[in-house]
Amino acid sequence: MPDDRPVALDEYPVHQVPLSMKHVATGDRNAYDRCIFQVFDHQGRALLILGLGVYPNVGVIDAYATLRTGDTLHAVRASDALDDDTRMTMAVGPLRIQVERPLKDFILSCAADPDDPDGLSYEINWSAEFPALWEPHHVQRRGARLTLEGRRFVQAGRCEGWIRVAGEEIRLSGDDWTGTRDRSWGTRPLPGEEGGRLAEEHRTEGFHWLWCPVRFGDRFLMVITQEDADGYRTLNDATLVRNGERDRQLGWPQAEITYRSGTRHPERATVHLGDFRKPSELGVEILTSSPLAVGAGYPPAEDWQHGTWRGRGWTDRRRYDLSDPAAIGLAAYGVTDHSARFTLDGQVGHGIFEHGSFGRHDPSGFTGFDSVAS
Repeated sequence: MPDDRPVALDEYPVHQVPLSMKHVATGDRNAYDRCIFQVFDHQGRALLILGLGVYPNVGVIDAYATLRTGDTLHAVRASDALDDDTRMTMAVGPLRIQVERPLKDFILSCAADPDDPDGLSYEINWSAEFPALWEPHHVQRRGARLTLEGRRFVQAGRCEGWIRVAGEEIRLSGDDWTGTRDRSWGTRPLPGEEGGRLAEEHRTEGFHWLWCPVRFGDRFLMVITQEDADGYRTLNDATLVRNGERDRQLGWPQAEITYRSGTRHPERATVHLGDFRKPSELGVEILTSSPLAVGAGYPPAEDWQHGTWRGRGWTDRRRYDLSDPAAIGLAAYGVTDHSARFTLDGQVGHGIFEHGSFGRHDPSGFTGFDSVAS
């Protein structure tokens, strides 16, 4: 029997190239298509991060969820073989993302583990309050080779439902909880990417990243920057979204970050914004933090990373003690999501202050990978 048959998605008029929707237009092994959701309360008691991704040229689908409460991070990860119907069901093991209305309403769920009554489970209705916003086209090269090309959009909204963990049920209400999300696809390095000459001759000296989706009562603000070791900016955007109004660009954002002494862990920040009308300041107060390299599968995670083949039907549940430096490992050299309270023009909002700074960064005064705040 032939392996290559039309798949269910081929029934819909969504094709971009003369191929079945089973295939992507590139043969690059690093092709990916995935999403991330952040769900958090406004007092910093809980931060849930979850996502799902498909990697068509390595034949893998995987998903994850991490919940931070106190110093404990509860993690659920699942991976399986990518088949013809998986991309329409968006479920792996106990983890599921159900699209009720595209760009509007989602049901996020994790089934309980009958063998672990204290394990993580949840069912959350995630509803967008503002239109989805395109982020800048993201391109990175190593020498002449294209290593990352991604298209992404971002959104913020309300969350209602429940989370159960460690014998406790946490109820989510739209007034006291915020949800953010990012949807992206393209190519980005998967584990096993070949190094070779280009990696040897074009080593990364430094990386400085800021990604901030913020929900206010009547507006949504997105700030994103990426800088090299000398402060050269390769990604830049600050856009304000209001329902029924034209989006406003807020100039060239400049962040002043106060780090905890002896670390690169941000405690608060001020992001200077402006357009031709007037400059403004986005104040940032960190509530709680979750390193994406712990449990969530982002590099340089040591126990599991996205797109890696773990066999069919792999599920893993574990807990991490974030107060133990040994439990975090290389997380300091990865990106961390911080739930935060924001202020802008007299309004208070809530969102994610996603930040990663490692290696040299001249504008911050960091001189190398072992350099930290005084």
